[in-house]
Amino acid sequence: MEQQTAVRIEKGRGALTIFASYFSGTGKTFRMLEAATQVHRAGGDVVIGLLSCSQWPQTQAMAEPFESMPQRAVTAGDDVIYEIDLDACLKRRPQILLIDDLSHVNAEGSRHKNRYRDIEELLKAGIDVYTTVDIQHIESIQETVFEIFGAPESERIPDCVFDQAAHVEFIDMEPEQLQNRLKQGCGARIPSAGCTLSQLNALRELGLRRCADRSALYASTQPAQSQALYRMQEHILVCLSSAPSNAQVIRTAARMAGAFRCGFTALFVETSKFQWMPQPDRERLRDNLKLAQKLGASIETVYGDDIAYQIAEYSRLSGITKIVLGRDMIPHRYIFRKASLTEQLIELAPDFDIHIIPDNRRSNRLTSRYREVLHTPSVSLIDLAKSILILALATIIGFLFHCLGLNETNIITVYILGVMLTSVFTKNSVYSLINSIAGVLAFNFFFTEPRFSLNVHSNDYPVTFVVMFVVSFLTSSLAAKLKSLAKHSAQMAWRTKILLETSQDLQKAGSQTEILSIIADQLLKILQRDIVVYCVKDEKLQEPEILLAEESDLKAQYTTDQEKQVAQWVLTNNKRAGAGTETFSDARCTYLSVRAGEHIYGVVGVAAAGKGLETSENSILLSVLEECALAMENQRHLEEKEAAAVLAKNEQLRANLLRSISHDLRTPLTSISGNASNLLSNGDMFDAKTRQQMYTDIYDDSIWLINLVENLLSVSRLDGGRMNLHISTELVDDVVSEALRHINRKSVDYHLHTQGDDYLLAQMDARLIVQVVINLVDNAIKYTPPGSDIDISWKRQGKYVLITVADNGPGISDEAKPHIFDMFYSASNQIVDSRRSMGLGLALCKSIVNAHGGEITVSDQLPHGAMFTFSIPAREVDLHE
Repeated sequence: MEQQTAVRIEKGRGALTIFASYFSGTGKTFRMLEAATQVHRAGGDVVIGLLSCSQWPQTQAMAEPFESMPQRAVTAGDDVIYEIDLDACLKRRPQILLIDDLSHVNAEGSRHKNRYRDIEELLKAGIDVYTTVDIQHIESIQETVFEIFGAPESERIPDCVFDQAAHVEFIDMEPEQLQNRLKQGCGARIPSAGCTLSQLNALRELGLRRCADRSALYASTQPAQSQALYRMQEHILVCLSSAPSNAQVIRTAARMAGAFRCGFTALFVETSKFQWMPQPDRERLRDNLKLAQKLGASIETVYGDDIAYQIAEYSRLSGITKIVLGRDMIPHRYIFRKASLTEQLIELAPDFDIHIIPDNRRSNRLTSRYREVLHTPSVSLIDLAKSILILALATIIGFLFHCLGLNETNIITVYILGVMLTSVFTKNSVYSLINSIAGVLAFNFFFTEPRFSLNVHSNDYPVTFVVMFVVSFLTSSLAAKLKSLAKHSAQMAWRTKILLETSQDLQKAGSQTEILSIIADQLLKILQRDIVVYCVKDEKLQEPEILLAEESDLKAQYTTDQEKQVAQWVLTNNKRAGAGTETFSDARCTYLSVRAGEHIYGVVGVAAAGKGLETSENSILLSVLEECALAMENQRHLEEKEAAAVLAKNEQLRANLLRSISHDLRTPLTSISGNASNLLSNGDMFDAKTRQQMYTDIYDDSIWLINLVENLLSVSRLDGGRMNLHISTELVDDVVSEALRHINRKSVDYHLHTQGDDYLLAQMDARLIVQVVINLVDNAIKYTPPGSDIDISWKRQGKYVLITVADNGPGISDEAKPHIFDMFYSASNQIVDSRRSMGLGLALCKSIVNAHGGEITVSDQLPHGAMFTFSIPAREVDLHE
């Protein structure tokens, strides 16, 4: 029976084909090889990764034509176990890889604890995998398997692996035929070959039903939208605990979620007694939590001593429709007893469907040993001493009240106060109970007639004792609850404060590296564990940042090749790995990715080799990493936005340049070509003066074009950082003189004046500073009428030389001054020769001066005109006589 269920495969991901059956010997591997042979004959690249078929000669013969990958030999005691060489398979990258026994548990020291994890990595690499599995190894049906065999399977696979396979083919065989085959063939080599016919029938029925459930799960007859709506209508909540039967409850809830195709949440209510939970119970709770995660549940934790109220409130706020929990293990129904969790939930949440799962493996009654472990309080000598001291003080104060002649009611109040103080200053409510009883006995012994005896003469005293005990115990219980609530409120306030501090610090960060450093500091403060942080750049891990909880020389243990390999695996596969997981479980840290969607910004490792992360620690760790991922996502968007702004600015500059060139080059080029054409065609018809003027115009226009191109090249070099400054010590007077020899020919119509120290030296690139002076003088010539005065002066001021170019033209308006050095900016003043300026000269001056470490400014020249001043570093000359 083959299921061609439509399953959406991720882009670039391999397809998983499972050949399933209800027991070994039905021919799963043989059928897998048959399908592989068909692909191989069609030209497909089919390779054997690992097969376990030594007991079936026909299957071995069918496997011989295929290429086999080398296997990794692992020594386990006196035995040698052969496992998949995962790295070799990833390097070979065949089209289809054949791997037997999907549920196999890998040997110690393997990368992954389970073989299905190996196959997941192969699928993610784009390799199609054919594999086999017996149906009884699926996690959610272990309770039924237990009923059939009397013991669960030790090797299991999550339901999602089976349900999300691209194809599942069920290899069926009549149980009688299978039983005969196992007995007559190779049954001696199969440990479970002695199964009864009824067991095989039960397994067959279970396998067929599980395959039918998978088909219904992905039924293609319903539209996608109606399926999504249907899933949203149901949401199943399973309650987590440390009870031995909780694993059965979780599996049942997972099967219900699969049947309803709905949301699945596992809720743990952490009470004040959690901190005193025995270590075996903690380990059992941790195993149940991992089981819920494996079966696809979303793990949530709430805090409070009233378990029923916390479950009901969470269900009401989260849209839960069905609550699944185990049966309360109460031996008998007493008249005076606290209502069970089920009864409380029915009262608090009457609108919810509540499913009670019985424990079919054992009696509902707890064994005496488990009850003793569960309920025996730990005795603290310090708390016991506190209780005795408070009782003694209450008795002393009672004697004082008795001597003062106060009523016995006041003494009773003192003992009640003592019980309240006991509940506040001790960790367990058992001390309050003891002090309640001891207080009644002390009051009877010391303050009732006859005194110093437990006998009483008045018939009223027994009633007084009962009321005193009840009031004391109820008061201490309320005080203990308030204490617990205050502790939980303090924990929540601390967690909120930490998250708020983290959010505020992340808002101040200016780079992704800084964000990861902040997160590392916060995690160190929260978890008090060693933290390892890898930043990711260009999809590669950078050098780690390591923060130690205690001063030591242990940083080297977090930078080994093995630890880096785990971090690299997390980066590649975007999944948690390391200590406490089924992948690289022997690592020293638990590694998680800082991700937003499929984009990974970093990898964070938390030391957990000796002590795994608690539920609360894991919850706050995930919250902090989510904050970090959000901050890094925002930082990435900001950097992309800034890069886009720079690109847009460059595009605008390029557009302005093209527009300016199209307008401003046309006039001189037209003038040059027109004058040259006239001289070539009709040169003899012009007199000498006219020809001379035309030659002059051609020369001036050519010089203007040369200066324009020089400015363009210089600006592009400076902005691109490609211009190298050749700094030397030069006389300012020589530089200015050199600049004046290259200025515009129209300078003959202006009065140029120079003034300054003849022996003033400065550090400069002489060629570039000459360009600055030329541009400033040409700018003065452009914007002032003929006959204007242009003054060039220089002087020393501190460590700089100030060079000034001033004119007595119309000047520059206050509105234009802030933009006068911007590229492609031209003032509104009309140029004297009516030629439009491109606005490059002053921008080039600013770039050159800034490259020298100086500044350039513009100011008004009185009574009118403009004055440009720029500074360059001065230089002293050492004279050796």
